[in-house]
Amino acid sequence: MTTTIADHVARFAETRKTLGYRFTQNERVLRSFARFAEASGETFIRSATAIEWASASKNASTETQVRKLRVVHDFALWLNAEDKRHEVPHRDALGQKSRQRPQPYLISVPDIRKLLTAALSVGPAGTIAPLTWHYLFGLVAATGLRIGEALALMLDDITPDGLVVRDTKFAKTRMVALHPTSWEALNLYLEARLRETTPDRRLFVIATGRSPGRRYADLVFLKLAEQVGLREPGAARGPTPHSLRHSFAVRSLEMLPAGTMPGRHMLALATYLGHAKVTSTYWYLESTPVLLRGIAETVEQAHTNGGRHD
Repeated sequence: MTTTIADHVARFAETRKTLGYRFTQNERVLRSFARFAEASGETFIRSATAIEWASASKNASTETQVRKLRVVHDFALWLNAEDKRHEVPHRDALGQKSRQRPQPYLISVPDIRKLLTAALSVGPAGTIAPLTWHYLFGLVAATGLRIGEALALMLDDITPDGLVVRDTKFAKTRMVALHPTSWEALNLYLEARLRETTPDRRLFVIATGRSPGRRYADLVFLKLAEQVGLREPGAARGPTPHSLRHSFAVRSLEMLPAGTMPGRHMLALATYLGHAKVTSTYWYLESTPVLLRGIAETVEQAHTNGGRHD
């Protein structure tokens, strides 16, 4: 029996999901392509067909067409490794992605302290809210959790081994170990949290007894960032809660002891941060003065020890 392109899509989607990717949207894209190609009687991917399909929708933006073709490109590359009869369309045949990587904002430890101190003044006074914002943003800064992961934590997710972060961005559950100082801070918050009567067992709650939403947490962070001078009032760009995660990743590399294997550290960091692949972790690591100095010292040492300049 002939294997159809739809059959290949099902295999590819299952493989991606097994690796931890949430592949629902891309699977829909590939199934649409499979129907288009099979309507022409094709059982192997043809570059011309892929390009025709991606650009067929007149109402779709150029960016959408580019994205759809790139999804098919990755699928075709996977199939081509098995059977060279599958053609691989050029990923940029319809243009390049227009979306640029947003500028990262690294927050220094002193500035994080200022932000956490300011959080203690958030209202309503006399409620758990100020403590929640203080310890919520503190936990993200100390562990590199995504803000959404921190907000989703339940009291039952606190274990002797650390925090259980469930059903994350890539549909995986992971254990996040805590430093003794983080345990100390978490226990201080728990003293106040366990006195609250709430409708569920969410860890972080505000005056309503419920966990704040992601958008509300973003808004509170932006106001605090403006208050301590990390953002210009009303500015469209500047540090966000994600900047705390980004800063954690960079600091972890800056503080590596001498002689540590960076590759092993990156793999451990990718696992700790919940990334599906280590390349996502490299995305976080901007060139900072500390990192650049380390690179320069390594190169200088190599030449001093007899290295050649190729």
